[in-house]
Amino acid sequence: IDFEFLGNSSGDPYTLHTNVYSQGKGEREQQFCLWFDPSADFHTYSILWNPKSIVFSVDGIPVREFRNMESIGIPYPKNQTMRLYSSIWNADDWATRGGLVKTDWTQAPFTTSYRNFRVEACVWSSPGSTSCGSLESGYNTWLSLELGAVGQQRLRWVQNNHMIYNYCTDTKRFPHGFPPECKV
Repeated sequence: IDFEFLGNSSGDPYTLHTNVYSQGKGEREQQFCLWFDPSADFHTYSILWNPKSIVFSVDGIPVREFRNMESIGIPYPKNQTMRLYSSIWNADDWATRGGLVKTDWTQAPFTTSYRNFRVEACVWSSPGSTSCGSLESGYNTWLSLELGAVGQQRLRWVQNNHMIYNYCTDTKRFPHGFPPECKV
């Protein structure tokens, strides 16, 4: 699961990039121009990932939902060990306006700051063996969490007003038809 900022030229809007990988394949990108300057203050970036869906949120506002549709043959990430990484990565061959804007290394060093970093997760050590730490008491609630009506409304607002790329509408990339999850 990717939740990242793409390169920025001073004064340009920041692009939030998301992607979902399953069974070694991603190519499920969605991108957003946020409604605020994310460098002006700290913000909360969250991923709710359970057997029903993956919800990406910014300051409690959902920006993307990827539903589990394994019942119709769409892979869902659940069978591989996952890790959390945080880094600054040079991807100026594609991430900055398709590679048009290159990294200005004279501006280095590049830094990022975190505050109140928190992870709540269930750790599967072997089939049937789970440790959920502070989630134990609310484990069944966590497993069934979904976006309610207000969350769905906020998600539509973000997608209608701030989404700048959706793989499900990219006819150049998918000239012979969109991936099956795009048709649901």
